[in-house]
Amino acid sequence: MRTPVLDWYAHNARDLPWRAPDASPWGVLVSEIMLQQTPVARVLPVWHEWMERWPVPKALAAEQPGEAVRHWGRLGYPRRALRLHACARAITDEHGGEVPSDHATLLSLPGIGEYTAAAVASFAYGGRHAVLDTNVRRVFARAVRAEEYPPTATSAAERRLAESLLPELGAARWGVAVMELGALVCTARAPRCGDCPITHLCAWRLAGKPPHSGPARKGQTYAGTDRQCRGRLLEVLRSSHGPVPKAALDAVWDDAVQRERALDGLVSDGLAEVLDDNTYRLPHA
Repeated sequence: MRTPVLDWYAHNARDLPWRAPDASPWGVLVSEIMLQQTPVARVLPVWHEWMERWPVPKALAAEQPGEAVRHWGRLGYPRRALRLHACARAITDEHGGEVPSDHATLLSLPGIGEYTAAAVASFAYGGRHAVLDTNVRRVFARAVRAEEYPPTATSAAERRLAESLLPELGAARWGVAVMELGALVCTARAPRCGDCPITHLCAWRLAGKPPHSGPARKGQTYAGTDRQCRGRLLEVLRSSHGPVPKAALDAVWDDAVQRERALDGLVSDGLAEVLDDNTYRLPHA
């Protein structure tokens, strides 16, 4: 199935800055962290701002971690900003300011898991690694295993399958091509099988598109959740360049019990600090 997918990618790939020939490994790493659970359209403006402000790891490492949180904007899951800041400091202090190319060394960076290490080693350095994000896993589940959706967690069988499909040469391009196919055509809710370059090979389509037989897939809610409350509180802290009085935080969420729980969670996660005078600020370290 490699040739039709690669041919499709050559004509349909999105022009994304972290895929450009001159994209730096740091730019690739930043994009991979930002793209976790966040669509490309929301990531693009924030990625551009970050790369203009902090074009190399050393530049971000010199800042307080709160500045990473401040400029994370509304991407959601802001602990990713702290993860990137910690990575920048580790890369600066332990690797001479250069993003490592070795998969195992990438895994040793703060907060970097199997997927991100494989993606950076592959997309930034051309390494031969199986890059298994949600889109890739869905394409392989349908095309090879005749399953509508992959398992909730990545399995050893999925890794073996992905590794068996890696070409000897051009593994990085193959990985991003399958990822793009999953993002644009073999989508979760409404796959466009008529536009798929491997529809004639797809085991799921040939089997009559059997419905998912695993646990029900539940959509995430946001309104009224602790996550929304945390976002409101964090927005107050981000908009201020100094400590914020407790009353300013109390004003943005009516439910006092939920608000206190969310605020305690922000402090516990390192996204906020409470000072001796009971004011709050973004983290300093």
